[in-house]
Amino acid sequence: MNIVVVREYARLTVDEVKPSLDQATVSSSAFNWLCTFAASFTTNGANLLQIENTRWLRLDNFVGVVQTPCGTLLEILPKHTESIESGASARELLIKMLTVALDLPVRNATQTGIATFKHSLLEWVMSQFVHCLDHLIKKGLRFDYQRVEEEQRFLRGQLDTVRQMRQPPGRAHIFNIRHDIFTPDRPENRLLKLALMRICKTTQQANTWRLSHELAGLLAEIPESKNSNADFRLWKSDRLMAHYQPIRIWCELILGEHMPLAMRGKTQGISMLFPMEKLFERYVEVQLQQQLPAHSTLTAQARSKSLCQHNGRDMFQLRPDFIINRDKKICLVMDAKWKLISSQDIENKYGLSQADFYQLYAYGHKYLNGQGELILIYPAHEKFKDQCLNAFEFSDNLKLWVVPFDLETDTFALPEHITSEVFLPILKAG
Repeated sequence: MNIVVVREYARLTVDEVKPSLDQATVSSSAFNWLCTFAASFTTNGANLLQIENTRWLRLDNFVGVVQTPCGTLLEILPKHTESIESGASARELLIKMLTVALDLPVRNATQTGIATFKHSLLEWVMSQFVHCLDHLIKKGLRFDYQRVEEEQRFLRGQLDTVRQMRQPPGRAHIFNIRHDIFTPDRPENRLLKLALMRICKTTQQANTWRLSHELAGLLAEIPESKNSNADFRLWKSDRLMAHYQPIRIWCELILGEHMPLAMRGKTQGISMLFPMEKLFERYVEVQLQQQLPAHSTLTAQARSKSLCQHNGRDMFQLRPDFIINRDKKICLVMDAKWKLISSQDIENKYGLSQADFYQLYAYGHKYLNGQGELILIYPAHEKFKDQCLNAFEFSDNLKLWVVPFDLETDTFALPEHITSEVFLPILKAG
């Protein structure tokens, strides 16, 4: 398997170039497959890549792994810094963000363990799955009763009298019977078997290969799922299946349930892609929830306001990423944007988007009635790290702050008055 490691917005070519996180060489078959695949991806309203010419293409803001039919594994990492470094730090950041954003039940999830993991993101996911499956099998697989209707020369269970009476005289000695068998053949186990067999064929890590084949022997009597979508719908989450819940998310990742809709069923092997914008928003949401004091509450993706009305109906719904309420009153409206801006690039307006400011302006007037403070959150990096930009004033009563969020320390560089008023708990006298 040929593994190509790049990051967001990297350029791929069939020509021989010096490999880095921002450019790489792929085979002609992989290049052509990606170009063809991008067309169906764009049809469904998303951009996986942009074709520059017949020999170059540029990736968009999706991260994860894609496996092509020719055996090329393309690993796309987040672009969290302007400098070109090794993929280890970007992979560590991506694993951390996925663990938090998807609430992954990671086993042995120490920072040291993640930092020293030298394989691809896909190998990490497969390793987590097989260890989680090993733990599940030790706790015990769930069996279920399954009704069987068959013909036998002996009686077992219940005789199907209607069918038996219709037997011709020459087959009177054959009994039509119905009975139940206690079997592990149930939707959850069939999905686990399908995911495990994909790992057996894909993994190149020795420990994962060994453990996956050992587990495959233990699950030999369980058939693979023939329709994963239907079996996922039948996956039960009652009290008796509680010990299956930690492995479900890993199974969904292996089988592509967290892929964009445009990609499901169209890739070879194991592939998983995540829009970095949405991943960053979800990660920021979790951190805000953890850092807010008891007297403040967070509402994500609020949709109570619209831009205008037409014939008595709301039109153009306004959906800010986060709204912070204090004492049941909105005190902050926030949006998170995955983009590297520079506090030094004043001539180019710091790299900020005018469209984003129009968007926040509308939020301020509809959710704050034109009075209050708005916050735009961007990832911190070497050119925008320690402090927020000076306030952008829409009016005397409506201000916008652009603040960095440090992904290493999970801290926001907010203005001091906002930190003290919103993020610090109220101290009760006495």
